[in-house]
Amino acid sequence: MTLTAPAAAPPAQERRAPSRRPVRPLRILLHAFLTLVALGWLLPLALAVYASLRPYEETARLGYFSLPEHVTLDYYGQAWSQAELPRYYLNTLIIVVPGVVITLFLASFTAFAIARLRIPGRRALLIVFTAGNLLPPQVLITPLYTLYTLVPLPAWLSDSQSLYDSYLGLILIHVAFQFGFCVFVMANFMRTIPEEITEAALVDGASVWKRYWRLTLPLCRPVLAALSTLQFTWMYNDFLWALVLMSSGDKLPVTSALNNLRGQFFTDYNLLAAGSVLVALPTLIVFQLLHKQFVAGLTLGATKG
Repeated sequence: MTLTAPAAAPPAQERRAPSRRPVRPLRILLHAFLTLVALGWLLPLALAVYASLRPYEETARLGYFSLPEHVTLDYYGQAWSQAELPRYYLNTLIIVVPGVVITLFLASFTAFAIARLRIPGRRALLIVFTAGNLLPPQVLITPLYTLYTLVPLPAWLSDSQSLYDSYLGLILIHVAFQFGFCVFVMANFMRTIPEEITEAALVDGASVWKRYWRLTLPLCRPVLAALSTLQFTWMYNDFLWALVLMSSGDKLPVTSALNNLRGQFFTDYNLLAAGSVLVALPTLIVFQLLHKQFVAGLTLGATKG
């Protein structure tokens, strides 16, 4: 009796290679357009860095788009001392840090009331906050200037004894203009949080403050990080309100420090480029530190139906 070998088992089903999406002409065009836009945004910064590393005499003789003969960091040391950047950095921090913290705190609490509390007219209130972002700030320069000179403040809070030419006045105007945008973003985000979480806390007897501070706000860390990055950048880069609502040169933010690098009859634009790079550096550092949270905050809800 002969034994026949058992039939070989069928080979395991091979894994199918993931199918590649066909390359469409519109997709290529989109990537080309985004590349050109990115290069358009990066070109001025790259040109400023390139010019700051070359002597002005060389660029005046050969042009800004020529190959360098000498590369030096001397302009950065001159800009740091001549523009008095450390003092202006401190002025900016005095304005920006409280402005960001107050804006996010008030906006988050207001967004919580709109998204989680059944208050009458909450949708209309959200529309008003959103519409406020469409108001051009330039149309309010004259009435705000007049109002700031009429609102009194104690001498220890303002040397002018009014909102005009005070840090508090500049902080308040930033909070007022950024408040509506932050409320709009945070209210929409809080609506994506399951209501069962807050309802369970309500059944357990949690107050409104506990539901906001201990339950809802910790879940809003990604959107808070994204808004913190945006608000810091916008308030840091402000030049208009500091120019209109302040007059003391020693109180101005760092964006105004570049005027110290301009001469009466001659301006070294390479020195000015070095100062501009130093002024822009803090915003780049903040974005680099928070870029993961920033991207996560922007993409929240992108895959929700």
